[in-house]
Amino acid sequence: MGLVVDYAGVLTDPGAGELFEAIKALRNRGVRTALLSNAPGGGTVTTVLARYFDELVFSGEVGVAKPDARVYLLTAARLGVPVEACVFVDDSRPNVAGAVAAGMVGVHHTTVPGTLAELSVLFSA
Repeated sequence: MGLVVDYAGVLTDPGAGELFEAIKALRNRGVRTALLSNAPGGGTVTTVLARYFDELVFSGEVGVAKPDARVYLLTAARLGVPVEACVFVDDSRPNVAGAVAAGMVGVHHTTVPGTLAELSVLFSA
């Protein structure tokens, strides 16, 4: 399986440390992880994020942005995971809808505890 997470609005929330810990735990269990951001590029943040994610995908670098289906397909391909085996987390409803339309399972992030609860169900082993 794969987990794809947005940065701003999800990993920048108060309490996001718990999300980072959950991402790390999933990755340690063999779940492939990706950051998918509509930012122009990663810049200095990539050094910090690289320890949590197998792939860092920035719209400005790949030339296609959420909610375009192509960016979700590209991210899944980079993870080496079928798109339908990926879970996508974003605080933007249109971006979640775009991921679902591309074949991913969507999680609309509103709170850290809510997202953690959804991820625990989706990735229960």
